[in-house]
Amino acid sequence: MTHVIHEIPPVYDDRSKILILGSFPSVKSREGQFFYHHKQNRFWRVLAAVFEDTLPETIEEKKEFLLRHNIAIWDVIASCDIEGSSDSSIKNAVPNDFSFILKTAPIRQIYTNGGTAYKLYHKYCEKVTGFEAVKLPSTSPANASYSLERLISQWNQISNT
Repeated sequence: MTHVIHEIPPVYDDRSKILILGSFPSVKSREGQFFYHHKQNRFWRVLAAVFEDTLPETIEEKKEFLLRHNIAIWDVIASCDIEGSSDSSIKNAVPNDFSFILKTAPIRQIYTNGGTAYKLYHKYCEKVTGFEAVKLPSTSPANASYSLERLISQWNQISNT
C-alpha cells in the first residue's frame, strides 16, 4: 500500500454545468497526468457518443471537449493509501475541496463515475457541497459487466443537464 497525492488539476471554467467525479486517478492516469488515461477505460468513448462528438485523443483535445460541453471533471479524493489502481484498496482518504469550482461554475448536477466515487462523495463531500450526486456506472475496464452500449445508454442522462 502506497500513500499517493492527487496531482492532476481539475478541468472547469465559468460555464461548467456538470461536474463528473471519479474516485482517484489510476496508475496510468497518474503516469499520463490526465483523467482516464488508460486505453481500456471507456470514459472518452462514452462521452463522445453521448454528445455525438469526435473522440478526443490528446490531453488538449480532451480539455477542449470537456469545456465545449460545459463539463467539469475531477476526483473525490485528494490523497489516500492505495494499491495500484484498486478502488477497493483505498484507505485513509482525504477528500478534495470543490468549493472553488462551485463558486466559479454554475454547476447544476454532480455525477460520479462508479460506485466507489459515489460512496466516497456521499461520505466526505455531500454535506459540504449541498449537492446530491447521481451515480453512473463506472467506465473502468474492471466494470466488464457493462457493454459500451449499456454505458452510453446509462450515461446519456448527462446530455440533458
